[in-house]
Amino acid sequence: MKPQTIGRALGIGLRIAGRIAGQQLAASAETAAHAPARQQPATDALNRSTGKAAGQVTRGVARGIGGFLRPFSRVGGILWLEVTGVFFFLPVVVFSPKLWQIRANWRSGPDHSTFLVTAGIVALFFYLSVSSFWRARKK
Repeated sequence: MKPQTIGRALGIGLRIAGRIAGQQLAASAETAAHAPARQQPATDALNRSTGKAAGQVTRGVARGIGGFLRPFSRVGGILWLEVTGVFFFLPVVVFSPKLWQIRANWRSGPDHSTFLVTAGIVALFFYLSVSSFWRARKK
């Protein structure tokens, strides 16, 4: 949506909302002056048409704001995936030196279970990091 279109939609929406608010105030002042026992059909029709117009204004404003925020949501999603990928890569950086130190005992030895757990953690978080960056690139 072009910026001119967004501004036009918001301007029209504000004018209509102001007109509706003026009609509401005038109608409430008129009904307070007359104070009828029950509402008349003309007032019901006015309320119905005012409600429809307010709904149209709300939809127009929501579409305008949504069109304005759409590029930011795309960039925000990409940024979120990249930051998540960095945080998933931190355990890989932390646990890789330990994995390198105990690599000689991977088959048998006192650090066999430590090696397997560390290798699993490194593999899992490396996968999560790479997949997060991959999804960010596809967006």
